[in-house]
Amino acid sequence: MRLELGTPVRCTDKPYGELADVVVDPISKRVTHVVVRPSHQEALETRLVPIELVGGGEEPSELSLRCTVEDVNQLEPVQEYAYLRLGESAANDPNWDVGVQDVLASPYYEADPVLGGYPGYGPDLGLIYDRVPKGEVEIRRSSDVYSADEHHLGEVDGFLVDGEAQITHLILERGHLWGRREVTIPIGAVAKVETDQVTLSLSKDQVGELPSVRVHRHGLAG
Repeated sequence: MRLELGTPVRCTDKPYGELADVVVDPISKRVTHVVVRPSHQEALETRLVPIELVGGGEEPSELSLRCTVEDVNQLEPVQEYAYLRLGESAANDPNWDVGVQDVLASPYYEADPVLGGYPGYGPDLGLIYDRVPKGEVEIRRSSDVYSADEHHLGEVDGFLVDGEAQITHLILERGHLWGRREVTIPIGAVAKVETDQVTLSLSKDQVGELPSVRVHRHGLAG
């Protein structure tokens, strides 16, 4: 099964939204959950769906869930919002780890020019973050992929998994809008999977020697 991030998601009764992220056991490299984002709702309504409820789709470009939209809406919400002081981290929880996170702009203030001050940022910041099961990690489409020699290679586009949800291949997207190419990398060449980052055991040159195909999305050569 291909878990391509951004793929439309359908429930048994009607369409739901899209595949936003995947949650992985970093030791076994098995997908344990998918994060689905509903259409026409706030981002904070994204849900954590166990991989056991995920099937293929009637169409190759679609992912289906073995449950109704109402069933999905009863599952654990993923995203949380925290207002933190600089240097603080999201609250610890015995059952959850912090997955991908996005820092919102820190409040801006004007210093008094008479006193020789400079404009700057306040001591607080807003943070939107995902909760994932303890010991697991989260990957999204913008998650970075690095080579063994520490070169940035591109971003994660998705995964290929077998019938047991074990990852067999990482799908790497390289290049820019008009020259994107997709490289399928065997899981044996993945050294480490962390939240928002994947590190390979291959060098930049070795990855460059792997076959690739051009990506076409939304009518554009991507």
